[in-house]
Amino acid sequence: MKTTTLAATLALTLAGAVQAADNNDFDLNALIEAARQEAPITVYAPSGKIVETAKNFTEKYGVQATGNKVSSSAQVEMLIREYRASNIRGDVVITGDASATMAQLVPMGVVESWVSPVVAESIPENAKNPLIVYGDPAVWTYNSEVHDTCPISNIWELTDENWQRKVAIPDPLNKAAYLDWFNQLAAHHDDAVAEAYEVHYGKPLETNEASATAAWVKALAQNSPLPTDSDSAVGDAVGAPGQKDTFMGLMSTAKFRDVASGKVHLSICEGLEPFVGWSTPGYGVMSTKTESPNAAKLFLHFLMTEEGISNQTVDGKVSGNQAIAPHPKEASGVQKLYTHILQYNAETGLDDFDHRQDWADLWRINFTR
Repeated sequence: MKTTTLAATLALTLAGAVQAADNNDFDLNALIEAARQEAPITVYAPSGKIVETAKNFTEKYGVQATGNKVSSSAQVEMLIREYRASNIRGDVVITGDASATMAQLVPMGVVESWVSPVVAESIPENAKNPLIVYGDPAVWTYNSEVHDTCPISNIWELTDENWQRKVAIPDPLNKAAYLDWFNQLAAHHDDAVAEAYEVHYGKPLETNEASATAAWVKALAQNSPLPTDSDSAVGDAVGAPGQKDTFMGLMSTAKFRDVASGKVHLSICEGLEPFVGWSTPGYGVMSTKTESPNAAKLFLHFLMTEEGISNQTVDGKVSGNQAIAPHPKEASGVQKLYTHILQYNAETGLDDFDHRQDWADLWRINFTR
């Protein structure tokens, strides 16, 4: 466990002024100086790129930080265990499980948000609590070597016989974010899913399921999709060179970095109704029990700058700071389609978490190999 030294006590005193400051008199230099008096911090994130981010942070500010890749499924358990033991290892976290953050970490008081006044005006109000460091989009993708344009225009086409065994997605039973996606569709966009059915089939949807989304999920599961253990595997199935009979797939934009080398041929299914894909938030939060609160806040500030987030935006992640432009080397072009991507709505985060088992059961019962 970290111990509070005399220097750290001084830092806490400095923090009082920093924390009380409003947007007009906030002093970033005072925060930096306070952070330099504190113990080193550790940052958890689902991407290994956090190691590089922490190194860059340390070099810029002279504040020691270590980045650790921690899977989405492990983050919540670790943070709760550390909080209960008052033995904090993860001072700052970029969360990989939005619903668990809203249903467990925030209500239990394990973590809290902080928004740097320096960048606050460029961050939408609904992205401040919790702070959205980035949106991580997954997009419907096709093989651009075989098709000049997307071979489908409507998600209901993926449930038709001609796409049987030709749809690849990360296994929803192993990646809970996809169960949350189902619930987000049902809670906020079910009318759009029902309308897409009517557009495709020329008649209104009639179903015994609880929602149009549930009917679509059931039909997709029954059409023998290919569940994979990663987004990268989806990309390989869809974009491998030399194919004739190709897959459609839903995957992270990070896979598009392999396009330039010719390893895969991928393009986003632009114009797909009702959504091109969906985006999960990477929340940036700090432990409520960290003994280095100023260093933690400074790291959150760094994440909301172009310098601090560029190694993520190059893979297609979209900064929560709207003043940060798309990375010039990002390969998918997702940001120009971002308004046609379903955005996670934190208002139903608890509901998403509570209904994960229901969606898992619907998928498991209907899934056909």
